[in-house]
Amino acid sequence: HWGHHPRSAVRPPTPAASRPTGRTPGGPRIEDGGPNDEPPTQAESQRAASFLAAQAGSLEDLRTALDSFRSCALRRTATQTVFADGCPQSGMMIIGEAPGADEDRLGRPFVGVSGKLLDAMLGSIGLDRADSCYITNVVPWRPPGNRKPTADEVALCLPFLERHIALVRPRLILAVGGLAAQALFGRSEGITRLRGHWHDYEGPGLDRSVPVLATFHPAYLLRTPAQKRLAWRDLLALRQRLDSLPSLS
Repeated sequence: HWGHHPRSAVRPPTPAASRPTGRTPGGPRIEDGGPNDEPPTQAESQRAASFLAAQAGSLEDLRTALDSFRSCALRRTATQTVFADGCPQSGMMIIGEAPGADEDRLGRPFVGVSGKLLDAMLGSIGLDRADSCYITNVVPWRPPGNRKPTADEVALCLPFLERHIALVRPRLILAVGGLAAQALFGRSEGITRLRGHWHDYEGPGLDRSVPVLATFHPAYLLRTPAQKRLAWRDLLALRQRLDSLPSLS
């Protein structure tokens, strides 16, 4: 459906991260202390992430919080935070996995070869990132060498993603790739099992569940073009669900 594209590296799915529990009432340790201090434990970093995310009252606050969060090692090796792209008021949120080299350089999600394929896929059902969808990733920093994020890294980023969803309040979500589907569904199965079915996402800060559909990551489709027919089915299901929603205006 979307032409021929060169091969591209793909990150295999990572096990679903455990969801953080609770929020810290006081300000937990957020920075790695001085040279003589012990680095924060995963649990301390997790509490700091939850605390920072919960304080964000706007998307700009959330972007600032992510930039200030140094407890995730990826933050220190990436060039910049890749926050989001598109129209947050569109009602359609697309969540990918993690930035690659092009995204890390330009600071926007899905701008490389797989991003061009994603744009073509969205365009085939009348969506455009400029005004009819909003795109982000589970992990906002590029893992070194485009390796897959670890379960601990995903767990540290999850409070920020949950807050991101709560602030945008999308009407539908498209989870792109196994890691995104696993993070949103709290499941461990691969994308082949998770795709093509609607799930309800119920996250903190939302007063209603959000329908989520998972599909293959464009990078996987570049390597396995035979699966494009299944991705096309997913896109048609997404379009049908979009058309069934009351008008935003």
